[in-house]
Amino acid sequence: MSEIEENALVDADDAVTSPTPALRRRRRASWYIEWLVVISATLTLFFVSRAYVAQTFYIPSASMVPTLETGDRIVVSKLSVTWGTIQRGDIVVFHSPKNVALDCSSAPEAFLVKRVIGLPGDRLRSQGNKIFVNDRLLKQPWKHVEPLGKIIDPVTVPADSYFMMGDNQFDSCDSRYWGTVAHSLIIGKAYVRIWPFSRIGFL
Repeated sequence: MSEIEENALVDADDAVTSPTPALRRRRRASWYIEWLVVISATLTLFFVSRAYVAQTFYIPSASMVPTLETGDRIVVSKLSVTWGTIQRGDIVVFHSPKNVALDCSSAPEAFLVKRVIGLPGDRLRSQGNKIFVNDRLLKQPWKHVEPLGKIIDPVTVPADSYFMMGDNQFDSCDSRYWGTVAHSLIIGKAYVRIWPFSRIGFL
């Protein structure tokens, strides 16, 4: 093999192992574009999920003790309300009704978490520490704090609305004070506690 041929082979090897500046720029631009697409897709998925699928919430008060404690963080399923049905006993998060600021002594929160006690059309009242729904004693298999505290004045839940109460019944500012909650205010159902780690679990 001639010296010229050997030099040609060396130059060809250098071309393979050492890309040209233009090729390096194209590779770098391609890498940036790929990561931009990945980050954009991730952010889009996050915001779509937060808007329509699920969202985390912080528990600001003790109104749901012993089920939820102050400082707990929960995940709320929005699809369970959008495509599902709300049942008695569900724990839901909703936008604060405007009367909360007037009827609760504490500073109003933007969002509240309570348990559904009354469904549309239900007739509710209380006697002593007992709650009656449609003249039948309400069975409460979930943990809750008695005594009842403020009574439930006889009320019929309007259409497309719900009667809410905290599990800490004696110390909960709820539908007994500020009335029922329209379906349009409900964000979703709480289905799992994710903080603290020692109390992670489904609700």
